[in-house]
Amino acid sequence: MKKILVLILLATMTNIQGNMAQEKIAQTAEDADGKAAFQREMVFPIGEPNTAYARYFIGNSYLAPISKEQVPFNNVTFEPRCRNNWHIHHATRGGGQMLVCVAGKGWYQEEGKPAVPVLPGDVIHIPANVKHWHGAAADSWFAHLAFEIPGENTSNEWLEPVTDEEYDKLGK
Repeated sequence: MKKILVLILLATMTNIQGNMAQEKIAQTAEDADGKAAFQREMVFPIGEPNTAYARYFIGNSYLAPISKEQVPFNNVTFEPRCRNNWHIHHATRGGGQMLVCVAGKGWYQEEGKPAVPVLPGDVIHIPANVKHWHGAAADSWFAHLAFEIPGENTSNEWLEPVTDEEYDKLGK
């Protein structure tokens, strides 16, 4: 009887280890691009591919509407090296944008100034009519909450891409 119990126990343990190995392989495959791992470290959803604005980005970005009430805002997620084009949030009064980094590591740059690293908890206040860009670091996913600041006669102007040459100089 002891031999039978030992065999059953060994078979059960082998089955459990096999299942654990299969789960680990599946998780590793899922994490191959880092997206699933990044989602696990962030409280907000990554969202859907940002196809509506894809022409204004180098690389892949994702958009998740967080609130459409009172103060509407979105979570914008960037894959490593993804960044948006230079752009301006125009307004004759008020306006601009506020970014709150929620995960990963990114960059923000205003025209004529050096790029600054952006880390979780950092808040970037972008005045209206300032040419700027933001995006992920080369080695990290990056996510921020984006708030459009109310103003008068507001509009967004999308400009030229941030070139690989400009981007590759960051942090050096």
